[in-house]
Amino acid sequence: MNARAAAPDAVLLAGPTASGKSDWALALAARVPLEIVSVDSAQVYRGFDIGSAKPSPALRASLPHHLVDIRDPVQTYSAGEFVADALRAIRGIQSRGRLPLLVGGTMLYYRALVHGIAPLPGADPALRRELDERAARLGWPALHAELTALDPESAGRIHPNDAQRIQRALEVQRLSGQPISAGQRATTPEHGLRLQRWALVPGDRAALAQRIAARFDAMLAAGFVDEVRALHSRGDLSASTPALRAVGYRQLWEHLSGLVGLDAAVERAKAATRQLARRQLTWIRADADWRSVDPLLPGARERWLEAVVATLRQRGPAPG
Repeated sequence: MNARAAAPDAVLLAGPTASGKSDWALALAARVPLEIVSVDSAQVYRGFDIGSAKPSPALRASLPHHLVDIRDPVQTYSAGEFVADALRAIRGIQSRGRLPLLVGGTMLYYRALVHGIAPLPGADPALRRELDERAARLGWPALHAELTALDPESAGRIHPNDAQRIQRALEVQRLSGQPISAGQRATTPEHGLRLQRWALVPGDRAALAQRIAARFDAMLAAGFVDEVRALHSRGDLSASTPALRAVGYRQLWEHLSGLVGLDAAVERAKAATRQLARRQLTWIRADADWRSVDPLLPGARERWLEAVVATLRQRGPAPG
């Protein structure tokens, strides 16, 4: 695991859910003065704590975390907003002489930060109504199949029930005549930051599936159902609220709405989490500039720590 010559302005640590990103980040924090920028589309929401594996208030008091609890669940949060917020956080961390460490698994946010945001067509209300009406008749998986034929690259990254992203991809295709993925590939970032990118990629997928199941069981034991029940009882959220597309929350919401039993909801949630992990790995494999590390191999974390610390020494005084 060789360090690159240029010292990074920030380090990115991505990977599928349950791959150990948070533990690796804390291990680096024990060696390097740093602050963490969350790259997680669920952790931005207040009240989404257990199911998003949000760091505890005590941990956040001792190790600053940014972009956590910055939205109410009734609000939306876009990749563009993430980039603007992340860049502000990175500059602030740099001004304090610390390393910005970006950690999370929302690969769309990483792509927007690393590659820029495409100048895509604006929303077309009439077209969106048409797509909504078709989805009401056929279901979003049917529209996802249509997207697969038009833009297999984007479809491979979007869940068949992710109404908002399916709708947007089909909207861009119709309005521009080009796949949304083509516009995204053509973008370039404007921030000029040197971003050192690492991805945890478990080689044993069966072991990853076991970790996913164990983590979800631990969330249930910690009160995940009660957390979703509190959200459900608010009265201003619904199954169509964008925040509730988050894996685990969506399935438990269905249970609390009386659509499925708890056991079935749990199995659906675990299956959806495995699917999410596969999509996260697809994003990583599609970009060769992610440096992959198998977190399940003996000694992998220590070798990673040594490699990152070696590059950071080029920034000035030795870290720690």
